[in-house]
Amino acid sequence: MSFHLSMVYELAFGFVALLLFAKLMGKTQISQITTFDFISALVLGDLIGNSLFDKNSGILEMAIVLIVWSILMYGTEWITQKWNGSRAFLEGSPSIIIHRGELIREAMRKNKLDVNQLQHLLRAQNAFTVAEVEYAVLETDGTLSVLKKSDYQTPTRKDMSLLPNPVRLPMTLVIDGQLIKDNLEELGRNEKWLLQKIKEKGFTKIEEAFYAEWTMDEELIVQDGKGLNKN
Repeated sequence: MSFHLSMVYELAFGFVALLLFAKLMGKTQISQITTFDFISALVLGDLIGNSLFDKNSGILEMAIVLIVWSILMYGTEWITQKWNGSRAFLEGSPSIIIHRGELIREAMRKNKLDVNQLQHLLRAQNAFTVAEVEYAVLETDGTLSVLKKSDYQTPTRKDMSLLPNPVRLPMTLVIDGQLIKDNLEELGRNEKWLLQKIKEKGFTKIEEAFYAEWTMDEELIVQDGKGLNKN
């Protein structure tokens, strides 16, 4: 029983420590994970798992593992920010896979990228043929950035000599029936106004709305969570 109780303590400690570790490393570490980051996450998980199920290890040993690993990871990030030359070695560097419409076979070989994998990455960028692509860059996190040839690019308002329209950020006002007061205040409105708009959509109170969003077209979109969009 004491062993299982200690597991609970250690697991709770590990959860909090990993949460702090994630906060320390910053948000971009998740969205821009590199090969080194991926391997580091696996190693860290293995270290925590071993500490958790080893009867001879406790919270102190787990804390030492996390602290040392955090120092190493934070030190690596500090080095890459301090000295630009270390980034290519520690984080890798982007590779040009398609240059002026031509596949760079050597770059594909170095990155262990075959044609089928490249086609998959291109389709993910809405490019269904190599003929549409002028440049393609394989990023350090494994994603592909694509610059299409001008004939295949979507025309902009500037290209069509149209006057620019003002750009407004849509505001989420209700989530799960809960009012987002900060967004409502930023919009310059109050609850009375929102309730009136909600009622116009067929609801009697704000709590009945599963989701509500004020769009840049000054239209309120309300959904009830049952597949019905009341707009």
